[in-house]
Amino acid sequence: MEKVTINWLEWLGYLASLIVLISLLMSSIIKLRWINLIGSSIFSLYGFLIGALPVGFMNLGIAIINVYYLYKIYQYKEYFKLLPIDAGSQYFTHFLTFYKEELEKYGNKTSFDMKDYEVSFYILRNMVPAGVFIASKHNENTLEIELDFAIPEYRDFKIGNYIYDHSKHFFTEKGYNTLVSYTTNEKQMNYLKKIGFSEQKDGRGNLYFKKELN
Repeated sequence: MEKVTINWLEWLGYLASLIVLISLLMSSIIKLRWINLIGSSIFSLYGFLIGALPVGFMNLGIAIINVYYLYKIYQYKEYFKLLPIDAGSQYFTHFLTFYKEELEKYGNKTSFDMKDYEVSFYILRNMVPAGVFIASKHNENTLEIELDFAIPEYRDFKIGNYIYDHSKHFFTEKGYNTLVSYTTNEKQMNYLKKIGFSEQKDGRGNLYFKKELN
């Protein structure tokens, strides 16, 4: 029986194909562009190395297109605004229902009564309701985050940076200079660390995350 061998150039082609395929699974357009850029660049190299010029030039063109659109994305000045959630809002009820499965990934709670919370708002991004923030009163100067949720298309940390850095005054003007979160979700924990929350333990040894707004 003849032994089948695959040389490193073939493996390079398989790797490029896999990366391009993975890029198409991304819900975030920025992640899609970056991963596709890597995949198309490797595919272009593969094409030139094996002498398949149409493959090399086509994927080089795709890589250049990705660079162009990534440049436009990072140069584009987006519009953000915090919009309070009205108690009994039908839109908010539909929002929670539509994103119920996504919400369940970040916590057990998928329904909220706005009368129970101190702060609640949508985050508009270019006039699209791209996220929801809900917090309750933890003590006199501290809010406890009950929900910090961005819809899948906008999970690139820009919303988090807008809430916690550019909109600090929204909280401080209400008398709150500290935010805490008791999340145990690993993705949410990594997100909080990346936007400036520090890992803490309370008197009972429970892990939580804290951010000072001063």
